Amino acid sequence: MDWIDLASTAALARKGYEEGENVYKIPQVAGRFLGVPHNEDEYAEMLYALKNETANSIVLSGNLNKVITNEHRQAIQKMLMIHTEEKGLSINRFIAFLEGERLLPKGSDESYSVHIRQSFRNVLELFASQHEKGLLDADFRRVFTDLVKWQFNHISIWLAENTRPVITWYGDATKSEQYFLLYLLLLGYDVLMFHPEATDIMKQLDHAEVFSKVFRYPKTSPLKPFPETKPVRKGTVAFRASQEIDELLHQDQSMLYKSWQFRDYLSRSITLKTTYDELYIVMRERAFIRPNFEVADETVYVPTIFSKVSGISKNKRHYWDRIHELTEYELASTIRAFPFTKEVKGNNHFHYQNALDETGRLNPDKMMAANWWRYRELPSGLQKNIASAISRYCELPKLKPMPHENMYELQLYLFTQSMEISPQLLRMLQQFDYSQSVPRLILFNTDKNGKLSRSDSAELLLMNELGVDVVLFNPTGQNDIEQFVSEDLYDDHWLEDVSFNEEFKEASLLKRVIKKIF
Repeated sequence: MDWIDLASTAALARKGYEEGENVYKIPQVAGRFLGVPHNEDEYAEMLYALKNETANSIVLSGNLNKVITNEHRQAIQKMLMIHTEEKGLSINRFIAFLEGERLLPKGSDESYSVHIRQSFRNVLELFASQHEKGLLDADFRRVFTDLVKWQFNHISIWLAENTRPVITWYGDATKSEQYFLLYLLLLGYDVLMFHPEATDIMKQLDHAEVFSKVFRYPKTSPLKPFPETKPVRKGTVAFRASQEIDELLHQDQSMLYKSWQFRDYLSRSITLKTTYDELYIVMRERAFIRPNFEVADETVYVPTIFSKVSGISKNKRHYWDRIHELTEYELASTIRAFPFTKEVKGNNHFHYQNALDETGRLNPDKMMAANWWRYRELPSGLQKNIASAISRYCELPKLKPMPHENMYELQLYLFTQSMEISPQLLRMLQQFDYSQSVPRLILFNTDKNGKLSRSDSAELLLMNELGVDVVLFNPTGQNDIEQFVSEDLYDDHWLEDVSFNEEFKEASLLKRVIKKIF
């Protein structure tokens, strides 16, 4: 018998049910279902059926009755006042006061009343054991009040009606709700907890799975509203089989990656330290072939190149052949005039402050929801990736501060510049399939085509953060990026000679044709 069949069977009819003067055994269904199965439509259909097609089934999440009577409120306040004055009642005295103030519901018989009392005691004991100040913890007043309120608004009614509902909880739970779910489990109620994002709401209270078992589905999905209507879409047998095969073959660590498998993941750069010759070898490879490539925790760690090539080879033909090898590439953007970005004017202090979370970091979700967010037309996964990269890049700035510029001013500068990524680079990022071909930014800078600016350097750092290869050629060997970025963040390869008269040379038509053929 599976858990759905067992949940549909009345408690009295279940194998192992036992009731007596000194014993109360109730076979129950108690599980935490984390994540979602391959077919999310069937998952939604199962939740709908659990609520609408299972006898005595209720969805308690979002439906707890928060009303409290004046009588109960006054009794609770009286108890908590005594508890505070006594600097903490023992649990035995606390239970005695509960009974004296009639704050425990009565069972259908004495044996179940004892069971209720013992279950409430167990909840108090667990709370006390998990808090340094025990029942004097600041959260206890709220949790205790909610437990009393909800047991009379729900448990007392079920006892009066002589019903034992199958309780479904979907999504997140507050601290009070977690303790109430534990109370229900201790009382023997069927409790089924579902969380598509695989958040285990009972992990802290039941880490060892004593009161409820954990069942993990193969993947996760964003938390959506509980299905109130029966799903109308159904996957075919072939569709379900295809999903299962994809899940089997295209796992994060399988190295068999399908196109856009990680479109909703984040990308993070692992900047490689290489020799000059290795630079070209690495850049020929797709991301998953490169050393140190990894997929973990819904993040793709992309091994990238961030290098400056100073000077020029004595063999100029060889030098230009190598440059053309990098520029004649589908996901390459070549920059030959500087500055290629604009210094963004304006004070974004309030935008920045409103996007911070409680730890002082930029919150990607807050950024994406703001009316000043510039990238809302991009695919949602890419938006989240850009916002997360901006958060990291502002939290730990790699750009050198200006004289008299403090940390906050530097972070605000980076934040402001990050709101103006050029359309050319945005198009390149939209083509970036994180496990496959890595986009590259190739810059050719001489003393004749302008000067690399601070805002240019800020944009290069953001591209590096997102997993884009960046190579800067400067045949003069003069400082450019060094003025704004610490040299330990990129490789600087020096060639045999320098030249002050080099101009960028396009690859010949013949070379382009040959490259397309081969």
